[in-house]
Amino acid sequence: MITLASDFGSPYPAAMRGVLCSRSDARLVDVAHDFPRQDVRTAAFWLRELLPTFPAATHLAVVDPGVGTDRRPLAVEAGKHALVGPDNGLLMPAARELAGDAPLACYEIPVDDPESTTFHGRDVFAPAAAAVHDDGLDALDYPAVEDPVDLSFPEAAVADDEARGEVLVVDGFGNAITNLDGALLADRWGEYARVNGDRVPVARTYDAVDADERLLTVGSHGAVELAVNRGRGEEAFGVEPGSRVVLDRP
Repeated sequence: MITLASDFGSPYPAAMRGVLCSRSDARLVDVAHDFPRQDVRTAAFWLRELLPTFPAATHLAVVDPGVGTDRRPLAVEAGKHALVGPDNGLLMPAARELAGDAPLACYEIPVDDPESTTFHGRDVFAPAAAAVHDDGLDALDYPAVEDPVDLSFPEAAVADDEARGEVLVVDGFGNAITNLDGALLADRWGEYARVNGDRVPVARTYDAVDADERLLTVGSHGAVELAVNRGRGEEAFGVEPGSRVVLDRP
């Protein structure tokens, strides 16, 4: 299986699929092609959350503001998975999650003379993903990379009376997903908490409060979310990725 993810929208992913189909019989699965354009951090978050739901696979991911520059094309061995994409931090959070306790091994994909300096998804990464899937990284003998560009997400600071974190991403529904552990809301269902000084209900489900009412909940990622029932949480709370979130603790 080869999965595909990018910020390309349409129609560019079709070209990557065409190259893959011409070089491999692998099953192709599209993860997402609507990541925010050139937003490596947000795409890295979603790859970290989504790719572990797949069985062993080769994962092709492209969000590549530096396409055509001297940034390296990267292949990463992560346990039973492999990842292919630009060396700009995009792959690393997912790779660590997929590898578990296994060590990561990173390799530079050789590039001879790509047809285009603006579409490495088609000309560099898709051919490499097909080769990695069919032959395996050991057989390809790519040169090792000891210093891949890394990307990580900040950890929340938890004290006796409050927890300080930040919004990591906003999903398509407007839910502001934070780096605060959902365990902070344990045993507080039906109560209120203060977020950035505002008193907000704590609810297990969005519909536990009235329509257009703000709430705190624990999303499917296990983190505290700032949300609005049938509305957009990031607008109601006035936050965006990177915004500070201070949650009181009882």
